[in-house]
Amino acid sequence: MPVQEIERFTRTVVENVEKVIVGKRQAIELVMVALFCEGHVLIEDVPGVGKTMLARSVAISLGCSFKRLQCTPDLLPNDVTGVSIYNQKTGEFEFRPGPAFVNILLADEVNRATPRTQSALLESMGEYQVTADGVTRPLPRPFLVLATQNPIEYEGTFPLPEAQLDRFMMRIDVGYPSFEEEQHILVNLRRKHPIESLDQVVDGERLIELQSDIWDVNVDETLRGYIVRLVQATRTHYDLALGASPRGSLGLYKAAQALAAIRGRDHVLPDDIKELAPVVLSHRLIIKPESALRGRSAKTLLTDLVAETRLDIGELDED
Repeated sequence: MPVQEIERFTRTVVENVEKVIVGKRQAIELVMVALFCEGHVLIEDVPGVGKTMLARSVAISLGCSFKRLQCTPDLLPNDVTGVSIYNQKTGEFEFRPGPAFVNILLADEVNRATPRTQSALLESMGEYQVTADGVTRPLPRPFLVLATQNPIEYEGTFPLPEAQLDRFMMRIDVGYPSFEEEQHILVNLRRKHPIESLDQVVDGERLIELQSDIWDVNVDETLRGYIVRLVQATRTHYDLALGASPRGSLGLYKAAQALAAIRGRDHVLPDDIKELAPVVLSHRLIIKPESALRGRSAKTLLTDLVAETRLDIGELDED
């Protein structure tokens, strides 16, 4: 059964990554959800909590190619997509692929890049291709952009525009480790970093085949209605200047299918949607300035909306 294989595949990867990233199983699972959905992830957290190690560990576990792009104000679009260089021997221009031509791209501190460079990622994230010098080139599959940004640093940064944020399937945080977890990290790093001995444990090519099986996970009609009502509620909420787009509905729908599959189920539960709503929808919302001054945030609003939005259990039981 595809669902059981997806569960085994994910468990193998997660357990391997946990040798490096201690106590952050949910964050690892959410990255796997994005991979199965062909989505992208924005990791918003303070420095030093393992964002880069998370991306590298997943890439090694899958046997996928990995590149780290350090975003700075002087980074140019060609530094992301690639550039054509004149070859004097052949008398022709040759295309030199940029970091975008990889399976897993870590765009570190993405909000330090200028808007022009940020926009160079839009086509690759949305269409899985790069157009340079009038020629469109497909990107390797699977393709995942893991972008990071520091939520407490604003000097010298360029906030991501709404169009760019909407391209990310989810926004997650890693968070600080607990007391016991941090002690475990100290023990792990006594002699060498555990990522140095990390091995590939699954075939990354198999991931591409399993991605199509995610669509076969059943989503009851009542749950589809619940997703749409939840997303539409963000568009009329008095604290919000901008609600989630239809891309948000589709992202929540498919992420719920993937989450159910990696947990061994062939059907989505209401709890899957409730768990995913904050990470899939919060970055697509714009809080009104007066509401932000009152301490309202996208995540707290979504928590309220999840609690208030009606789910007709009676209809679900009849089906």
